[in-house]
Amino acid sequence: MYDLIKKAVHDDEAAIEISKMDKDVGSVVDAISELSMDEAMKLGMQFKRFPLGCDLTEVVAGTCASDLELMDLLGNCRLSDMIGAPIHICAYAFSDIGEKFGMSGLEVMRKVHEVVDVPLDLDHFGENGAMRLPKNISGCGGECYNKGPAFTECPRGRIHERLIDKELEQKDDKEEWVKLSSSVAVNVTCEQTGDGHAAPLREAEDIAQLAKKYGRGLESIMFVGDGYDEVITGFEKSIEIGADVIVVEGGPFNRCENTTESFAKTIAAARILSPGKVVATNGAYEHEVRVGLRSGLNMVITGFPKNHHGYMCGFEPGTARRGKFGLPRIIQIINEEFPNRGLPVQKHDLLSLATAVKIAGPDYVYPRKIGAYHVGDAHWATLINSRMYQNIELKHTLEDIVNLAEGNTIALHGGRFISWVIANELDRYVDEIIISDVDEWVLKNTVDNLQDALNATVIPQKDDKIAAENADFSIASSTMIPVKENVLKKVPDALTIV
Repeated sequence: MYDLIKKAVHDDEAAIEISKMDKDVGSVVDAISELSMDEAMKLGMQFKRFPLGCDLTEVVAGTCASDLELMDLLGNCRLSDMIGAPIHICAYAFSDIGEKFGMSGLEVMRKVHEVVDVPLDLDHFGENGAMRLPKNISGCGGECYNKGPAFTECPRGRIHERLIDKELEQKDDKEEWVKLSSSVAVNVTCEQTGDGHAAPLREAEDIAQLAKKYGRGLESIMFVGDGYDEVITGFEKSIEIGADVIVVEGGPFNRCENTTESFAKTIAAARILSPGKVVATNGAYEHEVRVGLRSGLNMVITGFPKNHHGYMCGFEPGTARRGKFGLPRIIQIINEEFPNRGLPVQKHDLLSLATAVKIAGPDYVYPRKIGAYHVGDAHWATLINSRMYQNIELKHTLEDIVNLAEGNTIALHGGRFISWVIANELDRYVDEIIISDVDEWVLKNTVDNLQDALNATVIPQKDDKIAAENADFSIASSTMIPVKENVLKKVPDALTIV
């Protein structure tokens, strides 16, 4: 495995081979541990590319804290929705706010669900439903992050305290919380020597089963720890419980001598091992966030003032404390690392993606495969359970698109996942499918994958105009408006799907 991973740092074919094979966690972590940090970063970015991995870069915003007014919580959620940041829900805080205003936590969850379209990511949720925590935890000032590495238990010596009686009072609401969510996060750090930091594994397993029951995305939170044995355990437990997204926590939970290098290598390993191709962090000092982004991070979970995620990413020891507004800082860090890219993902980008998902339909997307690859990634499954997805009105359904196509040779202008779905449906009716895309990497991987999966002959063509001239019918197979407009300039008669 080491030779193949070493080769994949610079060799596309080796990366493609790795992406298609069954992978042993220990072998992957062991191989990456032998790379230099620069090699690990390049490897991680290799596996952030379509279709080997998810190529989005986004922020997810924690909007709540136990001592917020209900109005402020709802305003935070609306602001997050306006900029297109999915909302990370700390269930204990929703319940604390509800208690203050004579409501259940679930009623607060419903209010948020009614006013936003972005996906809702549920966390701090256990075998009794919403976790309830004493005030010394729910109002924690963030001493562990502020004092800096390495984690040797809470500076105040506390353990993972819970107000079980309060949890049991609202246990009947447990499944309803999950139904309103797009994804659910669980924590496996208890298996990595973090038993004072997280609930026992049985709770993670219980919630994982509930998430799967309702078709919600599953995120698994693990930490860097010692950078080797504990990383292996974190990945193994995450995969065992069926995680789609891997969430890596650094900060004081990164006990390595070289925290920067260890974080980069853990993110690179997660890029290869994450079942749903999405890799996130919920806690990382600024130097870790930056190197993580260079190593293939998709998602940084951050937060509004008073939310604990507000200080857990993007600040260094001595500055990380409760009350920080992490969201704008993370947006700035992303733009410093990837200038002139228009990042992170914004609401119009999410709408384009959600439209592609809706055209494909829930039965077609991740974890379903066409050929060797999933259709999309964990985002595709997560978006299905958002109001954004539910409210989209399609110009054409997938069935409409196939019925409108005429002739025996069809050109699909755009080579990403939605074209795979359309091609798969057209396969019963046509002999030739031409795929056109200006990106040679996208074109090659799409054609190679579809040719292995379909009966029709799949033909690559970089030029949209030539593809249209050699086809009986053209389809602009992109839900991104600028891409569609570019296709129409060259092929004005192409069928558009948005």
